[in-house]
Amino acid sequence: MDQPSNPQTAANGPSGAPILPDAAREPHEPAIIRRKDYEPFAWRVPEIRLDFDLGLETTRVEATLKVTPNPDAEAAPEIRLDGDGLVLESVAVDGEQRTDWRREGEALIVPLSPGEHVLNVATRIAPSANTQLMGLYASNGMLCTQCEAEGFRRITFFPDRPDVLSVYTVRMEADAGAFPVLLSNGNPVEQGTLEDGRHFAEWHDPWPKPSYLFALVAGDLVARTDRFTTCGGREVELGVWVRSEDLPRTSHAMESLKRSMKWDEETFGREYDLDRFNIVAVGDFNMGAMENKGLNIFNTKYVLADEETATDDDFDAVEGVIGHEYFHNWSGNRVTCRDWFQLSLKEGFTVLRDQLFSQDLHGAAIKRIGDVRVLRAVQFPEDSGPFAHPIRPDSYKEISNFYTATVYNKGAEVIRMMRELAGEAAFRKASDLYFERHDGEAATCEDFVRSMEDGAGLDLAQFRRWYEQAGTPKVTVEQAYAGDAITLTLRQSVPATPGQPDKQPVPIPLKVALFDRESGAHSGETLIVLDKAEQSFTFDGHTSAPILSINRGFTAPVVIEREISRDDLVFLAGNDDDSFARHEAMQELLLAYLLGDENEDAREAIGTAAEAILADDALDHEMRAELLSLPPFAYLAERSEVYDPGAMVVRREGLKTWLGERFADRFASLHDTLEAPAREAGPVGKQARRMRSLALGYVAAADPAKGAPRALAQYREAQGMTERQGALAVLAGLDGPEREEALADFYTRFADNALVIDKWFTLQATALREDVLGEIEQLAQHPSFTMSNPNRVRALYAVMAGNPLAFHDASGAGYRMIADLILELNLKNPQLAARFVPSLGRYRRVEPGRAALMRAELERIAEAGELSRDVSEQVSASLG
Repeated sequence: MDQPSNPQTAANGPSGAPILPDAAREPHEPAIIRRKDYEPFAWRVPEIRLDFDLGLETTRVEATLKVTPNPDAEAAPEIRLDGDGLVLESVAVDGEQRTDWRREGEALIVPLSPGEHVLNVATRIAPSANTQLMGLYASNGMLCTQCEAEGFRRITFFPDRPDVLSVYTVRMEADAGAFPVLLSNGNPVEQGTLEDGRHFAEWHDPWPKPSYLFALVAGDLVARTDRFTTCGGREVELGVWVRSEDLPRTSHAMESLKRSMKWDEETFGREYDLDRFNIVAVGDFNMGAMENKGLNIFNTKYVLADEETATDDDFDAVEGVIGHEYFHNWSGNRVTCRDWFQLSLKEGFTVLRDQLFSQDLHGAAIKRIGDVRVLRAVQFPEDSGPFAHPIRPDSYKEISNFYTATVYNKGAEVIRMMRELAGEAAFRKASDLYFERHDGEAATCEDFVRSMEDGAGLDLAQFRRWYEQAGTPKVTVEQAYAGDAITLTLRQSVPATPGQPDKQPVPIPLKVALFDRESGAHSGETLIVLDKAEQSFTFDGHTSAPILSINRGFTAPVVIEREISRDDLVFLAGNDDDSFARHEAMQELLLAYLLGDENEDAREAIGTAAEAILADDALDHEMRAELLSLPPFAYLAERSEVYDPGAMVVRREGLKTWLGERFADRFASLHDTLEAPAREAGPVGKQARRMRSLALGYVAAADPAKGAPRALAQYREAQGMTERQGALAVLAGLDGPEREEALADFYTRFADNALVIDKWFTLQATALREDVLGEIEQLAQHPSFTMSNPNRVRALYAVMAGNPLAFHDASGAGYRMIADLILELNLKNPQLAARFVPSLGRYRRVEPGRAALMRAELERIAEAGELSRDVSEQVSASLG
């Protein structure tokens, strides 16, 4: 490319500066962005044309913007275009080169007179040097983009905010040998060959969209293709684009896409609106996937799956994430966010939609338990930590830090509560109204709530507090029985969170049922709504004090605190007809024992409940496995007043050993009898595989000498990844030759498959072994480990941060390891680095000795200097 020539460079700012890799660029102290300060942008950009001359080392971008004054905003004599790491070549307005532009930081400011203009800006970027994986970057010889939230400004100068909606036309030119496939948003318009072995392709997206939904992919790819006929008769061409060697593992992704399209038509009345829908799998990706209009870009983890390389959970994840990103076509794309404070408008709603999709296909009970497990393990700690924030935050420094479980998962729970209050039919009517009112707009959470009110006939004035307040509500329950009536007195409170010391009551919908002690049945389920600080509810017609089943189906994302006898919990764990409530009762028994009531009676109550679960022939094996699974360490940490990781490992693993010993014959028998069913396809096989691996874990916990050969036999005879990984997960935590044989075989067998080798790292980093930290240090030096691939980093270090023996090693070495990782990634990939800070930031909940070591590592990071704004904001909040 020719070097730019601009006589005003010295006076107005750099235009020919060298392109620097991200690690060499200076970070800056970010301003605090506040929701209350929102103002509409002064200019509209109804149309944009992008012309790319693509190359791995250097790409030239020419952006042609049609701009008009925004009548809804205050007039401005200039236009501010966001940029990040761009080399500016030229600026023209209405066909004339301009030299009166200036730079303010990374932004480009161009004076404009009132009226309509055509603005042309030419820039250069360096995809191979883009280690942040934001904007246009290189991944194993291909080019791809990630623009959410603020990555488009790393491609060209533009008002990079979600309320600026434009119709995009994109032309790409590239070497045909290096980049035979050229994809972008919308529908293909034209393609052809050029001189010197080059070619071009042009795409046009007729639907206005914000810049964060722009996408481009160029590379040597092949596609699995299919067609889908929409409910309106539109023929849509579908493509799942991957590297040629990965094509055999794309059939599940394609079928998941077609199921998603059909489900969204039938359940939400949403029809697809383009002639093409493409998915591209990328190996280097910070996120799980991205819903770019008509061209979804996915982490390979959520596209590639076959029986040999993917587990049942992987298959479910592929289906769920493909559904999630497709559903964004309406809940996020056709109706997008006015500003990033409204992120839960699209993400919370779409998470709910993908949850409903999965439960409709595979059953509500297991899905609900799994969703709540994630909420409690990830979001509840967020709500009680230093970075606690409402699902609609009030301010931020770096928006990437707010792609959180609070915005996504709690956001989904809040909308689920509206659905519970409205009923399914009224909720569908209200969602139809929302899409009708705001199609083609950048909307707000308030717009959504108002549509729920108007469409479903609800009064949600008080309910809006769920959007405003951080923290997980606690509901205490007291029961009083007199005559034939039972009175439930409920009290709600929300602990203080940063910036919000005082909280107001929120409406909390709770499904309850009252079981008769003699018959073991209940007379029906009732929905009560706690909307005051304290409230009583009375139920008549009980000849004896009934057994309360509360928050059935987890109708509200709250913590229930109540005095309930072990006998009543044992009854509910063995008999409750609501699967979630039954699981909850068993978890309450386990928590009572693990969090302090560690005595023989408490343990015997768990054994009695487990006996009933094992004997219940009406249960399918997947639900049986759920009921017999111990709480994860993250949830135990969240529920502990002061968390002692070392003591909790001893206590939890001791209980696992006791259960394994008590039911040794049962678990061994289940492992044997489920061998044949576990090889079946469909739900029966999936259920058997889940229970068989759980049974193997209990056998090994009770007697490693018996468990190791069983696990090795399962590993050798496995006919799919679910059984193989289940066996290896057990072996990874044991000592002996069986462990070494299986780990070596697994690596050799799958050495060429990056996603499976991620599993190999994860299984070892998860193991509860005395020297697991030393083993993780060795794995970090393994030839297959790389810091440049986010999946590989997460496979080792994110798992390590969740392993209480590794991360919470009493020496503090685990904390140092994560702090060193954060500092190494800080400027190379700030978004990835910031994801590791909260693990150190939860020191306030940990026993004093370890807490001091955790805080010291945060202080070391803070003092390092040149922190990215992603990391800086997280560290600052964590230190308070």
